[in-house]
Amino acid sequence: MEVQATKVDNANAKLDVKIAQADLEKKSEKIAKNLAKTMDLPGFRKGKVPVAIIKQRYGDKITQDAESEVLKEALDKAIEELGIERSAILGEPRFSKYEKKEEYIEAEIELGLQPQIDLEGYEELIPTYEEPQVSDEEVEKRLEELAEAMAQFVENPRRKVAKEGDLVTIDFKGTLEDGTEIPGGSAEGFELRLGSGQFIPGFEEQVIGMKKGETKTIEVTFPEDYPNKDLAGKPAKFEVTLHNIKEKEQVEINDELAKKMLQKEDGTLDELKEEIKKQLKSEKLSKLYNEELKPQLVEALVEKFEFDLPKNIVEQEIDVQLNQKAREMSPEEIKELQENPEKLQELRKEIEPEATKSVKATFIVDALAKKEGVNVSDEEVVQTIYYEALQMGRNPQEILEAYQKQGLLPAIKMAMIEDKLLTHLLNKKNEKTEENA
Repeated sequence: MEVQATKVDNANAKLDVKIAQADLEKKSEKIAKNLAKTMDLPGFRKGKVPVAIIKQRYGDKITQDAESEVLKEALDKAIEELGIERSAILGEPRFSKYEKKEEYIEAEIELGLQPQIDLEGYEELIPTYEEPQVSDEEVEKRLEELAEAMAQFVENPRRKVAKEGDLVTIDFKGTLEDGTEIPGGSAEGFELRLGSGQFIPGFEEQVIGMKKGETKTIEVTFPEDYPNKDLAGKPAKFEVTLHNIKEKEQVEINDELAKKMLQKEDGTLDELKEEIKKQLKSEKLSKLYNEELKPQLVEALVEKFEFDLPKNIVEQEIDVQLNQKAREMSPEEIKELQENPEKLQELRKEIEPEATKSVKATFIVDALAKKEGVNVSDEEVVQTIYYEALQMGRNPQEILEAYQKQGLLPAIKMAMIEDKLLTHLLNKKNEKTEENA
């Protein structure tokens, strides 16, 4: 076996491999003999199956295994020749050539290597910023919103007509133009917050103004993009009876409210306002970080540092982005790409700059995270997935298992590391700025 390993650049290597047919036959013979020692076939004692029978029955599989083992040996030899660690190889090797000839196999293999990145000067790129301020008016507005959220719905005997914001109890029965009942379109004693947008457009607006005990026919049209295609765009009628009206009670904003919200016996309104001010400031800072400073920092890092990228990793990212685009395409567009290799190649070329930028950013973030000692544990990843699943009302274990099957956990972990790193860098820069002020 002949192996010539060449470093194309700091992130890519090329292997030229020539495997003699005699070497493959020796490897195949060895695999067949090992199988013969353990194989249990009808008509033969275990371990006593003739090698010729093994080759006859499993010849193709033996040949494939022999080629795989010889290529693995070629890779080991190349790693030694290149003077690198196995861990420096990224992704799967890519075959740019694999030709079987009568006396030998010729192969060209491309390897992606961990790029070397000089991070000198990255601190200078971290943007400075002014602490966001919170006005008294903003605190008062949030306080009113919190008080309104705590208010309970209560009956008011003097209220006879429903208005927006009320919680009403209704019966309704929906039918299409031909009189067909709408599946799931009927209910009794249903509680509906008017103005919530829970029903299709036009329904809640027509309940507003109804009186207690009134029955009314409401005419609406299902939206064109309604999930149930059998109903999308169709007109419908709902017989609606209004039984009850509840309105939100008025909550006084005082020390008593503060005690409830702070869960402190000695809580005061001033203390509550101070907590609200801190929360609003934190929200503003988070928005500033996520919408402005973090993207600005990533952009600056990608622009400043130049280094070689492993081609196979860039190709993988192109595949990912191509699949994302495909999910938004019509069946006709997908078919056109499948039938037109040139058009597919054009699309890959179009995606390449953004994919390259994404891969570059990932390597920079990874290197900076190691330098700054920023890490995210597997437990943190699982906790985050569980929390977000619960927020969406989904089964956390099912979501986790789905992510595992799709191989998404490494990408989720990398996104969390990026977020944690950028927050760490911005906080550190701001602390230094305050110290020097």
